[in-house]
Amino acid sequence: MSKNMVINVRVGGTLSEFVSSNISETGSYENVSEYVRDLIRKDKTNKDEVAFATLKAELQKAFSAPDSEYVELSADEIIARHS
Repeated sequence: MSKNMVINVRVGGTLSEFVSSNISETGSYENVSEYVRDLIRKDKTNKDEVAFATLKAELQKAFSAPDSEYVELSADEIIARHS
């Protein structure tokens, strides 16, 4: 079960103006909370996409290597490489 989190953020100057321009009848969002939730979702999606692309590149590299380059490793050895 997820837990709600309350976040207080203070912005001023051009950041405040930018946020205000996105929150209005003519903006993309009805309120600051909606805008921040969307930014967080986009950041999470971006990080997930980067992680997937990294994994995909590593797998492509591994599967394109000749059999002579394969080395048998234990799970502990693999974990130690990435710690």
